[in-house]
Amino acid sequence: MLLIHRPIALSFKANQNSPFRFLAIALSLIALTALLSGELQAQPPAPPPAFASVEFSQDPKITFRIYAPEARRIVLNAGDIPGTNRGLEMKKGENGVWEVQTQGVPAGAYRYQFMVDGLAVLDPRNSKTSESNGNAWSMIQVPGSPWFDMRDVPHGAVSEIFYQSKTLQRSRRLHVYTPPGYESSTATYPVFYLLHGAFDCDDSWSTVGQANAIFDNLIAEDKIVPMVVVMPAGHTGAFGAGPGNNFESQMKEFAEDFRKDIRPMIESRYRVSNERKDRAIAGLSMGGAHTLDIAFTDIQDFAYVGVFSSGIFGIDRSGTDSGPGAAWIAAHSKCLEDASQKEGLKSLWFATGKEDFLLGATQATVKMLEDRGWNPTYHETDGGHTWLKWRDYLVEYSQLLFR
Repeated sequence: MLLIHRPIALSFKANQNSPFRFLAIALSLIALTALLSGELQAQPPAPPPAFASVEFSQDPKITFRIYAPEARRIVLNAGDIPGTNRGLEMKKGENGVWEVQTQGVPAGAYRYQFMVDGLAVLDPRNSKTSESNGNAWSMIQVPGSPWFDMRDVPHGAVSEIFYQSKTLQRSRRLHVYTPPGYESSTATYPVFYLLHGAFDCDDSWSTVGQANAIFDNLIAEDKIVPMVVVMPAGHTGAFGAGPGNNFESQMKEFAEDFRKDIRPMIESRYRVSNERKDRAIAGLSMGGAHTLDIAFTDIQDFAYVGVFSSGIFGIDRSGTDSGPGAAWIAAHSKCLEDASQKEGLKSLWFATGKEDFLLGATQATVKMLEDRGWNPTYHETDGGHTWLKWRDYLVEYSQLLFR
């Protein structure tokens, strides 16, 4: 690079020791520095090498890549992908591209992040994302499922709906699935309230949960009836685990928001039936606890109740009335002990995996209900507390509704 510098000349009458002489030298040096800086900044950085950030191979295994030449350590964070557990260490190549390959991955949607020197980073080469309560994730789709894939069938619509919660005194958001043909129809539809788990949000079921693809495909196969599906935000604010978290207060706030704001808004805005036989509710994990609280407060309003990987939080594993779950049982005793409340309830359905950390809560809840004369259906499956199971549960449970 040839750099031509034109020195600045100042004309003045002064002796060699004049302060103007030193000023001229200083100004000349500043100009030279600015010129050099501009020349250096004008050089564009070297472009990253060509690579795919996500690559599928047979089985299918997945290779993840990210370009970060200055990073010291990168870990793939993708808890639902089998074998990733608490993260997979990525290896740096000579070209500054880090990569790691997973073991075989079943069909479905998966979230992931790159932990770059401890900082969570979305994949800059993947525009597909999924929200949770406090952050976002990059997302990929592993094809091969008759229910989770976006197939060539009539498709419904998923809408983001904002409403003003009088209960919480602020604007809130939920997602609503309407089945194929809803817009051009005048028919009234059954309604299914589908709740997410802790740390997730109202976006989760329709992204990583693949709920709209599941409903589209099941409707196309005539395995479920067309329905409106409401996916509200179960958290009422920021949420954290451990001592001092606000879980109990958020549970109560959401239940009030659901009864006083969400249901009335849905029933006034959408063409949904207001009969009990046409109303269902289900949820996973925290959403399962929400489901039990809402349903056993207003059981006469729901014909179908589904609980995925959940139960009464804190219930004694023996199914007795002792332990932290006793307060829940006492609060809902009127419904639990009244035989007439069972009339019109067509399905009370539970499913939890054998490796799920809430298996004990599910078993104890089912036993408590059986001891009081209820007739829950309980499926104990393989697997743990992951979307791998919740998508499967949704496929199975939704086929029971409104038949």
